[in-house]
Amino acid sequence: MPGLSPDEWTAVALSLRVASVAMLASLVPGIAVAWLLARRDFPGRALVDGLVHLPLILPPVVTGYLLLLALGRKGFLGAWLAEIGIVFAFRWTGAALACAVMGFPLMVRAMRLSIEAVDARLEQAAATLGAPPLAVFLTVTLPLSLPGILAGAVLAFAKAMGEFGATITFVSNIPGETQTLPSAIYTLTQVPGGEAGALRLTLISVVLSMGALLASEWLARRAGRRLAA
Repeated sequence: MPGLSPDEWTAVALSLRVASVAMLASLVPGIAVAWLLARRDFPGRALVDGLVHLPLILPPVVTGYLLLLALGRKGFLGAWLAEIGIVFAFRWTGAALACAVMGFPLMVRAMRLSIEAVDARLEQAAATLGAPPLAVFLTVTLPLSLPGILAGAVLAFAKAMGEFGATITFVSNIPGETQTLPSAIYTLTQVPGGEAGALRLTLISVVLSMGALLASEWLARRAGRRLAA
């Protein structure tokens, strides 16, 4: 967009990078958890379901603080990871992690609903013909639930683009390193003359997020038509 400063372009590029990494890193775990909750009944299932959706009901700042306690340089996991060269706190990878945690419930919910909509009799028929469980999933469940899985991934991407509370608590607001679009907008609203920049970034954020949400809705409708056919 014309008129963006180099710092604003950096914030846009970093947001896209963080959101993409968060979505891709969550994809396989999200599919696995969604399938587990949709197709398996096991002790503690309600607890797992509650833990998955916990970031939706906790204040984002609390989620970010818990990540800091666990994965900060002095956290009970972060200190050990730092010894082997893996650091999340105050780095863009930590922003991606925080965004992945916040978007995970939305991803899992969309994927779970899509998997539940697949006729279990088709899976049973494939298993009866001798297909192992992994083959049944890859050849029957995954193709039929793919539009919902893609919709969940897009929702997680949109959530990551707008994430602020958990990110700023866990990785702060460092220009060029952890300053994503929401953080940059917040910074611009706090300085004299920053209103124009904040408005520009707000418009970009709205366009990107709405585009992702519309894509998710289109994929969800396509999934519904496909399953109804």
